[in-house]
Amino acid sequence: MGPVEEALGLSRAQASLGFSLAILAEGLLAYPVGRWIDRGHERLVMTGGSLLAGACLLLHGLVATLWGFYAVWLGLGAAMAGVLYSPAFAVVTRRFPQDYRRAIITMTFLGGLASTVFIPFTSWLIAAWGWRMAIASLAAWQLLLCAPLHAWMLRGAPPRMPRIAKLAGAKPVNVRSLMRSPPFLLIGLFVMALLSVSVALPAHMISLLREYGVKETWVVVLPASIGVIQVLGRLLLYFFEHRFDLHLANRVIPLLIPMGLVALLLAPLAGPASAWVVLGFVVLYGMGNGMLTIVRGTAIAQYVSKEHAATLNGALGLPLALARASAPLLLGVLWNPQVGYTHGLWLLLAMSAVGVVALVGAQHLALVQD
Repeated sequence: MGPVEEALGLSRAQASLGFSLAILAEGLLAYPVGRWIDRGHERLVMTGGSLLAGACLLLHGLVATLWGFYAVWLGLGAAMAGVLYSPAFAVVTRRFPQDYRRAIITMTFLGGLASTVFIPFTSWLIAAWGWRMAIASLAAWQLLLCAPLHAWMLRGAPPRMPRIAKLAGAKPVNVRSLMRSPPFLLIGLFVMALLSVSVALPAHMISLLREYGVKETWVVVLPASIGVIQVLGRLLLYFFEHRFDLHLANRVIPLLIPMGLVALLLAPLAGPASAWVVLGFVVLYGMGNGMLTIVRGTAIAQYVSKEHAATLNGALGLPLALARASAPLLLGVLWNPQVGYTHGLWLLLAMSAVGVVALVGAQHLALVQD
């Protein structure tokens, strides 16, 4: 952001709005993208998304005005709707209907390493070539690697699930009725509540730790370690989840988030040991957040409809985009000099508890119906 702001004469608020616009565009397009994938057009969606991402990154390297900057970020948001986790999970669910959860765990384990590689790599590119050439090189990855891989690997899309059911004589399911069903609404509440928590905390974590009087070394190390612990959580899930009941795991994993928040609320009371209590938060929150990605990505398919998972997840796209955009702001608004982040943390704890209860309710309803 720094080099772009300097080159274009932008404020931090103006630069941040670009990413907010991308999130909004991604949310608006999530539903139609899900419909296209459910209809068997995943190759077109993901190849086109990579081509669009590459084109917008090339244009970003040439942009010279504020409105041009916003235009390329709206385009990048549209590309995100076609290539990030949500469409990829939908494609995996269609292509591995009997083992989609394990496939998604594998994908998120590898995907969790993306920032570990590309944040330092991009920083090196900016230092070596400047930000415009760095962005052009990222465009090349999209155009020369991602788009050809999607075009090649996603050939031969499986037939539409509803069409198979119709040929077998089964009664077709109305997607709109599924959107009004209690399991879907409860899962929507679960996803929004837990996603809001996972988005709100990172933006304020360093300020919060400094406010708690944690030593500066720990202030840097603890938030940085969350990403590593998330990957570790996914790795443990990959190797050991077959030893546990799937539905029990889906109930326990989200519970790690409110447990971590309780530790964070207790940290100011721990005195000299506060850093160790915060470390407990990091472990609980990191493990929970890492594995929660898999629970969120598979809950619709498991408890509402596997056949319409992409469309149903897409229907949550805009509400989730609004939650992602507003959660960090809400936590900032609730901060005040007298109590710091305490009120905000209590709200996040309540939201995470509501989310866990909503998932358990959806799970119960789905299993009773079966």
